[in-house]
Amino acid sequence: MRSVFVALVSLVVGATLCSLPCVSGQDKSIGPDKKTWDAVAGKAAQYLKNSQDKNGGWSIEKTPGVTGVALTGLLKSRQSTAKGPVAEKALGYIEILVNKEKGHIAGKDAKVQLQNYVTSINVMALVEAKQADKYKGIIGDATAFLKKLQWDEDEGKDNSSDFYGGAGYDSKSRPDLSNTQFFLDALKDAGIGKDDPALKKALIFVSRCQNLKSEYNDQPWAKVIDDGSFIYTAASGGVTKVVDEPLPNGGRPGYGSMTYAGIKSLIYCGVSKDDVRVKKAYEWIQNHYTVEKNPGMPEARSQWGMFYYYHSMARCLDALGIDFVVDAKGNKHDWRRDITEALAKRQQSDGSFHNVANWMESDPNLVTGYALMALSYCRPK
Repeated sequence: MRSVFVALVSLVVGATLCSLPCVSGQDKSIGPDKKTWDAVAGKAAQYLKNSQDKNGGWSIEKTPGVTGVALTGLLKSRQSTAKGPVAEKALGYIEILVNKEKGHIAGKDAKVQLQNYVTSINVMALVEAKQADKYKGIIGDATAFLKKLQWDEDEGKDNSSDFYGGAGYDSKSRPDLSNTQFFLDALKDAGIGKDDPALKKALIFVSRCQNLKSEYNDQPWAKVIDDGSFIYTAASGGVTKVVDEPLPNGGRPGYGSMTYAGIKSLIYCGVSKDDVRVKKAYEWIQNHYTVEKNPGMPEARSQWGMFYYYHSMARCLDALGIDFVVDAKGNKHDWRRDITEALAKRQQSDGSFHNVANWMESDPNLVTGYALMALSYCRPK
């Protein structure tokens, strides 16, 4: 009798666990080979340590935002501690960027067009430093500032506007999903939850960026392609980076980095994984799974934003809580291993990474920081 009871309990427990993504008996390890991950991350970190400016930043002649990307990558991948000399110098540089009067972390005379991206990534860096006693106030002021950048009633927009809920480079620039993704990443990392009004407003904008005709998207172009992918912005009639002008039928094709950004943003805004928006977008991912290019882009643009893509992909799949992506052909992909091995192939002998110039990815400090941010979600399990 006892053996029957034990067997029944085992069946119930097994069924409960397998209602979540399960690992079969043959999947004894998840993620990359530890030596490979350690080598790629270690070499990337060493490059950033060697390329750091004397004042603690990276590529500061281009933008103050690269420092936040590099530092976040080093801290999240555990290649540096906040008390280490490299991180301490970088944190010192970021502290100089704190604008107490306005609340952002983009410098005293910051270019307006940089304020969202730079403040968002610097919030992520300060959160990752795990020094709440020192940075809690700065982070709080910065998140309040970011919320002011969001397009809403304060900018004369209501939810009938395709600008509503989105974040742009500043409070006057057209909102887009890329800026909104960083905006939401920063708020999420700072502990701001789905019930916050800013996230509820952002959900309206994010949903409108999807090629999906539904109760959540009233944009006329959404029904043309209707494949679940995400475009760059729903604002100003809808814009994608896949093509310079809408297709003859009015369609705006989606692409990989924005589709991963869209899924992740939906989840952060409280949308269930069973929601039609997430399911359709994930179906698009299954149909276009790759670590070789930014899918959805034409061949000439297929390498644009690859390292941004790796980070968006890794953070999204981590947020989904899945270990494997089963593609449209039924092939099972260990995405952590795939990303790590793809980065290993792209890594230069000095530990850095390089890409085509589009979207600033010719800067090795920026893309090496992105690589470490991606790797932080790809550790062997």
